[in-house]
Amino acid sequence: MPVRLVIFDIAGTTVADDNAVARAFSKAFEIYGYKVEPPQVEPLMGYPKPEAIRTMLDQLGVTVNDELVSDIHREFEIEMLDHYTYSPDVYPLPGAENLLLQLREMGIRIGLNTGFSHVITKSIMDRLQWLEKGLVDDVVSSDEVKSGRPHPDMIRELMRRAGVEDPAEVIKIGDTEVDIREGRNAGCLLSIGVTTGAFTREGLEPYQPDFILDSLSELPAILRDRE
Repeated sequence: MPVRLVIFDIAGTTVADDNAVARAFSKAFEIYGYKVEPPQVEPLMGYPKPEAIRTMLDQLGVTVNDELVSDIHREFEIEMLDHYTYSPDVYPLPGAENLLLQLREMGIRIGLNTGFSHVITKSIMDRLQWLEKGLVDDVVSSDEVKSGRPHPDMIRELMRRAGVEDPAEVIKIGDTEVDIREGRNAGCLLSIGVTTGAFTREGLEPYQPDFILDSLSELPAILRDRE
């Protein structure tokens, strides 16, 4: 059965992160008097950010309420919007754009999904112009579906829009454990981890991805071996 749709995560998978997400997360907490170091944040990367904030507050022993979560998330969005709009450190990861072109030439549709909100995702897409360049067909953010990762809602929404009914025709690629579980929960043909973002190879291995890539340029060989 041919692969018809490949779905990539954004930060740390196709777009350079340089730990910016963890730093923004930590800074947002600091504004409200909570000290959170970036290494504490890394296990939560990939999750919908309000959910990650709730989890971190719980770990800190803080009484969680919707207003506090909303306030911290707002500060996080401000930091990330500034980063993705102005930082020179925002650029495609090595091999990402070339891979997207290769997949398009193979007749495979390209989707992106993310734990970011739509407003942050739009700032990234506006910066990179991937939709306008035809490198990407569609993008879904965690706040556009009922449940974000590890639930399969974002993958299923991208499948629906692409007219792909069978998840065995879909590959999911991401840099976190929750990306791997999202692909598994959706029933994707392959759920692939990459070491270019939040998780090392050793960090990804316990979640048993079908493959772990050190570079996106390794994907075409995997696809050729399955033909």
